[in-house]
Amino acid sequence: MIPAWHPHLDVWAFVFVLGFGYWYAIRRIGPYLDVEGPLVTRRQATIYTIGLLSLWVVSDWPFHDIAERHLFLFHMIEHMVLALVSAPLLIAGTPAWLLRRVVANPRILPTLRPLTRPLAAFFIFNGIMVGIHWPEIVDLMVTSGVYHFIIHALLIAAAAVMWLPVLSPLAEIKQLSPPLRMLYLFAHSLLPTIPASFLTFGREPLYRFYAEAPRLWGIDAITDQTMAGLVMKLGGGAILWGVIAVLWFRWYAYEQRWEALERELRRTQ
Repeated sequence: MIPAWHPHLDVWAFVFVLGFGYWYAIRRIGPYLDVEGPLVTRRQATIYTIGLLSLWVVSDWPFHDIAERHLFLFHMIEHMVLALVSAPLLIAGTPAWLLRRVVANPRILPTLRPLTRPLAAFFIFNGIMVGIHWPEIVDLMVTSGVYHFIIHALLIAAAAVMWLPVLSPLAEIKQLSPPLRMLYLFAHSLLPTIPASFLTFGREPLYRFYAEAPRLWGIDAITDQTMAGLVMKLGGGAILWGVIAVLWFRWYAYEQRWEALERELRRTQ
């Protein structure tokens, strides 16, 4: 039985701050800055809105309640969406001038820049992703609302660090070249194989809370754990490989245009 409706005020507050802050910056701060071109494009606003909605959907009733009271599968989907969908969409939907005001602060940038270097970002994100699925941490999350919010905020922050080398429009935090971006994301798709294998092939429940939780829809604890492992490996991998495919096609199209331009220049000389 799906838990009865009730508001998650912390989630509502978090979504409101992100949404209102975005609107306020564009409407009230941007017009007073020397910004070349539009303050925000319709595409950016749409992407940011989708990212915010994805965060809200998996963090509020009923998805969140099922994830934290019944099924580890939903818990894993929640984490994959926050890290691999919400975080990159929020970054991609933020105009460069606004992102610069957020991260290029002299008190923030010196700390953030070394964290967003590819090797550091890789180990930070994957270390946190593995760590928050450690049995003791999971049991702590689902029994304490405060720790749950803190760990999810940490996950989103780690995901932002992880995605900036791929999506950053700022000179202060340089974006990797297309081949290196693809290699970087490919590496991210490999590491989850290790924790996912323990979930997928485990014969005993790894999480005491979910082993004892009321079941939904006839899904037993082992099946629930197995499906969560598949989501971590195959679902997360599918998202990353989808981004890799987009990067490859864009890179290929760019190279084709450049070669066509060079041929045209040679013909005119």
